[in-house]
Amino acid sequence: MPALKKKITKPPTAARMVEDIIGCKWSLTVLSLVRSGVKRPGAMQRRVEGLTAKVLNERLRKLLRYEIIEREVFAEVPPRVEYRLTEFGNRFGAVIDQITALDEERS
Repeated sequence: MPALKKKITKPPTAARMVEDIIGCKWSLTVLSLVRSGVKRPGAMQRRVEGLTAKVLNERLRKLLRYEIIEREVFAEVPPRVEYRLTEFGNRFGAVIDQITALDEERS
């Protein structure tokens, strides 16, 4: 009789989010820009060589979906959009800082 294998369950939502954000080349870069006070997409794109508008918009949508950032649209002509961290985003940023500190301790 074969041994029963333990079924692997899905990781909790927070773990999946961390995996998705950290595993993405541009997500941490975009998050870092927002954390440093860069609020407008055009300014973000100008700050990072190689960051295309398409990739930037995809990463902003991902951060919005996880409620790490929030979007504010201003009723102006031309329209203006700004992004900022949510309260959860501030807490998530602290986790990223701890990971960075851990990495620096190893160096």
